[in-house]
Amino acid sequence: MSASGSIRPHKGHTPVLADRVFVDASAVVIGDVKIGKDSSVWPLTVVRGDMHHIRIGERTSVQDGSVLHITHAGPFNPDGYPLAVGSDVTIGHSVTLHGCTIGDRVLVGMNSMVMDGAVVEDDVVIGAGSLVPPGKVLESGYLYMGSPCKQVRPLKEKEMNFFTYSAANYVRLKDEYLAE
Repeated sequence: MSASGSIRPHKGHTPVLADRVFVDASAVVIGDVKIGKDSSVWPLTVVRGDMHHIRIGERTSVQDGSVLHITHAGPFNPDGYPLAVGSDVTIGHSVTLHGCTIGDRVLVGMNSMVMDGAVVEDDVVIGAGSLVPPGKVLESGYLYMGSPCKQVRPLKEKEMNFFTYSAANYVRLKDEYLAE
């Protein structure tokens, strides 16, 4: 982990970072957050687990300017929604993930937003600038695009192979940063 990253406790919960996690010095990680090994949180990103928990898997990269938050419990949503992000996920620049579930091997395109209670199954590509509305389920193996997003087509083999390539590429890059 970057020693200069802003890792902050909140209400007795301190973020837990597994081995070889990189958090950029300008990123903020707050509260009940767990980040799996070899994952990375890039500049100007906020991961705020203050009123529910956030779990991020292994080899997942959260790109610059993204906001990851939860949905608090209240009269309109008695249990709230935590935020769960799987392994080998690439979260593009300026993405908002809010109280949703993201499976393994997912690419969330730049400037996309995934809202409360939405579920993105494994092996999904969300095109740049897409909106996944509250409660929507994105089925495994498809490309989704638009605002609101719609299923466009099945993923091609090359696209399916990109998930682990992208994850490995960001593991290499964060290792360079950790070595400096």
